[in-house]
Amino acid sequence: MHQRATDVLDPESSDVEHPRTGRSRALTAALLVLCALGLWLSLAGIGWLLTKVLYPDQVPPFDQAVVEWFADNRTPALDIATRVGTGLSDTATAIVVATIAFFVLRWRLGRWHESWVVVAAIAGELLVFLAVTATVMRDRPDVPRLDAAPPTSSFPSGHTAAAVALYGCIVVILLRLGRPGPGRTVIATLLCLFPLIVAVSRVYRGMHYPSDVVFGAIGGGLWLLAVILLLYPRRPAPADVRE
Repeated sequence: MHQRATDVLDPESSDVEHPRTGRSRALTAALLVLCALGLWLSLAGIGWLLTKVLYPDQVPPFDQAVVEWFADNRTPALDIATRVGTGLSDTATAIVVATIAFFVLRWRLGRWHESWVVVAAIAGELLVFLAVTATVMRDRPDVPRLDAAPPTSSFPSGHTAAAVALYGCIVVILLRLGRPGPGRTVIATLLCLFPLIVAVSRVYRGMHYPSDVVFGAIGGGLWLLAVILLLYPRRPAPADVRE
């Protein structure tokens, strides 16, 4: 394994140009904060427009029709399947997956950079999600819910946003680490399906409207894009990967 010293986090190098991005770490952090603020304002604005301007006293007809259709067509088998699906990005699951990815990437690559990219993806998504839900405060669907409702509001779906940010980040890292083999491609494909499974499960179980999961996915995807562009923009050299 070849390890470059500049890829290991150095507390004394926070103000020097990072070899992977060409920016100082202070500037990169500032840009990430600006992206988070912009994403919060954008999603909060959409949520406010949806719930306070376009449909101030009712739920959008499409949203209502979909959640009612799912509630009317539940089956024991689908109840179990969607419980597993929503569990793919529960808080506990996200912490476990992110922690495993953090240490496996450090062990596999011999450096910390990709590990901290994963942390930035999931931690930033969480902060943006909490800010948006506290701003919009949309009520959850008025149908029988199969899960306990958390204190956060319905818009946007935090489960969906977390699935996109976390599993999407892992997929990007996997595909950038040299030429992907069949095993890596299969894993990446499965991980790409997780956000869709989570989104459908959350609507099925009466926890979110379709618009909640759509904008949750958009928010998680935009935050992931910002993290990748700012922290992980270039493919590492083949010599950096332990085969």
